Amino acid sequence: MKSLRELYRIGTGPSSSHTMAPRRAAESFLQETPDAAAYRVTLYGSLAATGRGHLTDQALTEVFAERPLEIAWKPQEFLPLHPNALRFEALDAAGRSLRDWTVYSVGGGALVDPARPDQGGDIYPLTTMTAILQHCDQTGGSLWDYVRECEGMGLEGFLDEIWQIMGEAIERGLARQGALPGPLGLARKAHSLYRKASLFGPHFRQDGILCAYAHAVAEENACGGRVASAPTCGACGVLPAVLRYLDETLGCSRDDLRRALAVAGLIGNLVKENASISGAEV
Repeated sequence: MKSLRELYRIGTGPSSSHTMAPRRAAESFLQETPDAAAYRVTLYGSLAATGRGHLTDQALTEVFAERPLEIAWKPQEFLPLHPNALRFEALDAAGRSLRDWTVYSVGGGALVDPARPDQGGDIYPLTTMTAILQHCDQTGGSLWDYVRECEGMGLEGFLDEIWQIMGEAIERGLARQGALPGPLGLARKAHSLYRKASLFGPHFRQDGILCAYAHAVAEENACGGRVASAPTCGACGVLPAVLRYLDETLGCSRDDLRRALAVAGLIGNLVKENASISGAEV
């Protein structure tokens, strides 16, 4: 399994596979072909079918900025590796393709280049919870100890940054009111839920506050705000909501929060490895 740095990703919503990863891919291709006269991006399968609703075209347009860009949509055509595929082309002044690159958005903001399948590398030797629990039982260590052992130096600082981004998303989401962008006219709920929760009794208050925190992050994600995938943008509100509530209720230390993020990430990694965190795939 890969590092938690490949699972927790900081970026803009509303979708880790349809927005965050295509944006990263476009930035990479533009960096490698900065002198092209124009560009063409072809979206296949799920990316083409639901890309407009997930702002895929907006993310690509923002990256290429004022450069000529054509986006082709092929929702009925699926490439072999994954339902989410993109093909980038750098064009000359006559519209001829000078260079092309096909890449797959495989969920959680991750990209797979078929020409470089080992990109990123695996750092976790054990890939089932049974094997990891047996290892912890034999060594006397905890799940946190196992994560720290595999991840090495710099893990604490990385988790601190993820927690900061999660907290900022909650605060922005709670403060904002009005309708979310888009044709559906959906009203934001987080601010109202949080205010109403303060009037409830203790049992209902817990549910109300948890929902408010989760909605706050989800609404920030929906409007293209900055969030941390956990393990996807679609699920990005759940973990911050639970940890924020526990932090306020139990008075958690910074180390407690790091451990919680690490263990949650380990479980998300197991799901990613043995099943999938890509909605289009499953």
